Amino acid sequence: MLRRGPWIGYTAAMQDATRDHGAQPLDELMNRWGITNHQLVDTSVEQLNHKQVQRARKGRQLTLHLMQKVTRTLNDAVLAKLPKEERANFKPYVHKHLFNYAKGHDPEWADPNAALMPQ
Repeated sequence: MLRRGPWIGYTAAMQDATRDHGAQPLDELMNRWGITNHQLVDTSVEQLNHKQVQRARKGRQLTLHLMQKVTRTLNDAVLAKLPKEERANFKPYVHKHLFNYAKGHDPEWADPNAALMPQ
């Protein structure tokens, strides 16, 4: 049976709109710092969960609030990995550095913390 209604155009429009942005700079940074999803969740004081971290790494579009929460938690996790004498040299990340769909994202941005990363 074929159903008709006002929702038919809505579902077609939703299929055209994509909210998947592919692998994010966050994923590369977490790999370079040696931080796992579980470590990020454990570091979080803002009740970040595994599903949210996975969605952020894979590029599912997040709200600004959740992007900022992930960014704060990543900064905390990186600081926890650094020796005390190197913590003063760490430049905190901003959400526009971690998500390629964030307003103000610069694809040419170079990580100022590259020298602090483990080899």
